[in-house]
Amino acid sequence: MDISVIIPVFNEEKNVKPLYEQILDSMERMGVSFEIIFIDDGSIDNTFKILQDIHNKDKRLKVIRFRKNFGQTAAISAGFDYSKGNIIITLDGDLQNDPGDMPLLVEKLNEGYDIVSGWRYKRKDPFFRRRLPSMIANRLISFITNVKLHDYGCSLKAFKKDVIKNIRLYGEMHRFIPAVASWMGISVAEVKVNHRPREEGRSKYGLSRTIRVILDLITVKFLLSYSTRPIQIFGLIGIISSAIGGIILFYLSFIRIILQEPIGGRPLLLLGILLFFIGVQFISMGLLAEMQSRTYHETQDKPIYVVKEILE
Repeated sequence: MDISVIIPVFNEEKNVKPLYEQILDSMERMGVSFEIIFIDDGSIDNTFKILQDIHNKDKRLKVIRFRKNFGQTAAISAGFDYSKGNIIITLDGDLQNDPGDMPLLVEKLNEGYDIVSGWRYKRKDPFFRRRLPSMIANRLISFITNVKLHDYGCSLKAFKKDVIKNIRLYGEMHRFIPAVASWMGISVAEVKVNHRPREEGRSKYGLSRTIRVILDLITVKFLLSYSTRPIQIFGLIGIISSAIGGIILFYLSFIRIILQEPIGGRPLLLLGILLFFIGVQFISMGLLAEMQSRTYHETQDKPIYVVKEILE
């Protein structure tokens, strides 16, 4: 199998059929062997029925149906698990990504890159509500992860299979795949792609999603920098805190022993004791995290989705 196209959908009954037709047209023009994988993320409209009808006519379409809504990251992860292609392409199910751009990503990937990300150069979204926060987030993510991309939020991406099989996704981390994969020394490229306004259905994005993305960014930074050596972050905080607390206690001891002044009523005494023991706790936390990181990397295999049925 040359290419697997993965599309997570949730309540997109008006979009899935035209999207399937556009993907089919793009793939057939490329002249490659392919499969199309729709992941129905717990839709409560007619999305699954429409996909089922298409599957009955075209067995190149695979449909994975979740028992409930697990989120876009879980849906993409399921697509990775069940895909067979040497190249894996992801895109949104709302028709805002243009399937006609997929050959551009594959062409760039064939130049020797491991991941090619789409860049919605002329994005058709409201500026203040969607584009401006996205611009700020992209610069922040690029700065923190040191993987420079203009558009982390674009779902239109192409991956080599050997990169994807080494990645486990959680939370909202599907947008951070290039950064998460960077520890393997992969090469990432970016291609300008078309972006279309949403014509049918409702957007699933909101403020709560932005907050989750920020929290996951903190997680990504920790995983990239300290997942195999957590003692270096917790221990550093612990040493600094204990050092400050120790200096305060040494100063107060000098006052009490040498100058013979009372220190029992000074708030500085409580602060020194607090900082010292907080430091000890952080160092202990770092040691525990070191042991847990071994378990995380060696035995973690907890699923983040439950499949109800598969049509293939």
